[in-house]
Amino acid sequence: MTEGTTIHPTAIVDKSAELGLGVKVGPYSVIGPKVALGDNVQIDSHAVVDGRTKIGARTHIYPFASIGTEPQDLKFKGEDAELICGEDNLIREYANLSIGTEGGGGKTVVGSGNLFMVNTHIAHDCIVGNHCIFANGVSLGGHIEVGNRAVIGGHAALHQFIKIGDLAMLAGGSIVVQDVPPFCTVAGNHASPSGLNSLGLRRAGVEKDQLRAIKSMYKMLFQMNHSLDDAIALIDAEQPESTYKETFLSFLRASKRGICR
Repeated sequence: MTEGTTIHPTAIVDKSAELGLGVKVGPYSVIGPKVALGDNVQIDSHAVVDGRTKIGARTHIYPFASIGTEPQDLKFKGEDAELICGEDNLIREYANLSIGTEGGGGKTVVGSGNLFMVNTHIAHDCIVGNHCIFANGVSLGGHIEVGNRAVIGGHAALHQFIKIGDLAMLAGGSIVVQDVPPFCTVAGNHASPSGLNSLGLRRAGVEKDQLRAIKSMYKMLFQMNHSLDDAIALIDAEQPESTYKETFLSFLRASKRGICR
């Protein structure tokens, strides 16, 4: 027991688990032997944190969440994979975050400041950035990469191996089977572009001139009937240099599954 740590008498905390300062473990929760909880982590009642799992400081795990358990992958054979979560995450009721698999590099990685609402599923070998919002019932297949400040609407389902760019927004109920470029909004089954995440961009502090440039890149990619390669060449040639242009083009060039169009 470290300073300020409280464990409810009904909780089961393995003696090998590492608990930081001020950790709180609620009634009937289970903390496995390979778990490391950072300072001031709060585990509410009936939650399970297992596997080789690291939870960053000030994260709050709500009742009935299942964190670091074995992945839903028939190829998994008990390898010593891990789940690494950053700081200040909110993991709500019935959320499930799995450890990785040998076939995906052996780790699932979650950044900091994310909100995982009720019944979200983050599958094995996913990589999630910072300050993302996953609404109720969102399901991520394995090996998905999600950039920073992405917003994924309720009950959206994401196909394995796709990538979601920074500040992208996925509408509720979307079925997403290809990559979603940064700054863009998609919706539908199968998801297709429906504009820019203008509100998210403004909240992120993007200035008006840069927002106009992003709108121009969106138009070149989605509204001028260019192939992906031609759109990339046009954006590269005609748009002024900026971090937003670099982010946009780097994502498009790295896409392997193609983008939602």
